[in-house]
Amino acid sequence: MTITLDNAATNDKTIDFLVKKLPNLYEGGKHFQVRCMAHILNLIVKDGLKYQNYHVDCIQKAVRYIRLSPQRINKFKKAMKDCGLQTKKFLCGDTPTRWNSTFELLKSAYQLREAFTEFGIRDKSYERDLGRVRENYDFEVVTEMVKFFEKFKTKTELVSSTSKPLVNLFIREVLDVDIHLRKWSTKPMFLDMVKDMRTKYDKYWGAYNKMNDFMYFAVLLDPTTKSLFLLHAFKKMIGYMEPALTPASMDIKARQMAREVENRMKNLFMAYLERFDSGGSSQQEASQIVIDVDDDNDFFGDFLCTGGSNSDLTDNELRTYLKENIVNYKKDFSILGWWRVNAIRFPTIARMAKDILAIQISSVASESAFSTCGRVVSEYRTSLSTLIVEALLCTQDWVRKSINPIIDNVDDILNDDDIALEIAQALNMLHIDDNDMGKKPMED
Repeated sequence: MTITLDNAATNDKTIDFLVKKLPNLYEGGKHFQVRCMAHILNLIVKDGLKYQNYHVDCIQKAVRYIRLSPQRINKFKKAMKDCGLQTKKFLCGDTPTRWNSTFELLKSAYQLREAFTEFGIRDKSYERDLGRVRENYDFEVVTEMVKFFEKFKTKTELVSSTSKPLVNLFIREVLDVDIHLRKWSTKPMFLDMVKDMRTKYDKYWGAYNKMNDFMYFAVLLDPTTKSLFLLHAFKKMIGYMEPALTPASMDIKARQMAREVENRMKNLFMAYLERFDSGGSSQQEASQIVIDVDDDNDFFGDFLCTGGSNSDLTDNELRTYLKENIVNYKKDFSILGWWRVNAIRFPTIARMAKDILAIQISSVASESAFSTCGRVVSEYRTSLSTLIVEALLCTQDWVRKSINPIIDNVDDILNDDDIALEIAQALNMLHIDDNDMGKKPMED
């Protein structure tokens, strides 16, 4: 149905190749590629971090100075104790290629801000080497930076989750970033930074009419949102992009856009009926009904054999679902659980939900979502045999198969070289080789 990839030029050729090879893609593969949300969030943040903030730079230098030696670390811990800071938290270091490390550094520095002054008294070279004492205003600015970037950190962690469907959350998370940028663009200190971030946002998510259709379909397939949420979202989008329109005109246009999405979903629904439903034999079944139920009434038999009646009845499934009241939202609401229960009422839509809700909106795991550099495969991993790679992939699938909530850092575990080595050693102890795997099927 779709493939989720980073926004790289090399991926475009891959997509073109796959679209030509794969039959029956929705709208000829126009919506086949889903751009990785975590990657786009990363690009937006990178554009914001290009601006060097004087106060942030001062705090970074102070933290790096303290973490440079064990002696300074011990002095700072004593300063924390003297200030009454009873916490196990300590100053976080930062890594140039991981933007969240800068966020964590600033956050930890603010939480322990009272200890910096005490540390300066204990370490005589602190002020001399750094040039000036950290001031309260530095931490006030840092606090604002932490508040601003915390939204992006939270969203990156959310979309990098591997234990639940997320595609139905895509539109709401994208629009939340939009509101966040608009809110902070009014603050003088963030004016230039947010301007560049806004440009990057608009490049990927600014045009509501160019959004991937499956993102809209996922909203309709969420019983807590359906068309009502789409209508609300379109009103907001139109209001931002066409502020000159009157409220009445915005409402009319938003309703028209929502109907267009519903119509496109209806086309997909009918394609599902044609492919998976036994609609091809509907007239034969209807004729059989005439014989079994009322073979003396030719008029009623003619009605049952009418091709249009079957179309109307099947189309009614989608109309009934969309017109039903939305389900009250709760934090513990399970969209998969809801469709599991209601599949008997909406069998074709449930099949659509099974496919669409499985779409990934992020192609990276949590441990690499914050990285500003490319993913690197270690020398050890490149030397793994095909058997070990297959074992790791199967292990990952088995872990994820559980319907119960599973840990979101499963990728961190499965990407651990030590665990991979343990699996390799265990397989070697069992004397399993590629040929044996080909002769005997793997058992559950």
